Amino acid sequence: MAEKFDYSKAIAELEEIAKKVENPETKLDDIDALVARSKELLDQCRKYLRTVKEKIDSIEE
Repeated sequence: MAEKFDYSKAIAELEEIAKKVENPETKLDDIDALVARSKELLDQCRKYLRTVKEKIDSIEE
């Protein structure tokens, strides 16, 4: 069974990624992987938010 998406955890991970990317000691190869992970998280967050909006819109109708 797929793990339920946790928006708060995704946001926290994105904040950690941002700190790592901003750190001058982070290697370029690591930044590449961090950017790829952040894209995955952003896509998941957008999908989650669209789903929530659709639920809210259906309630308002």
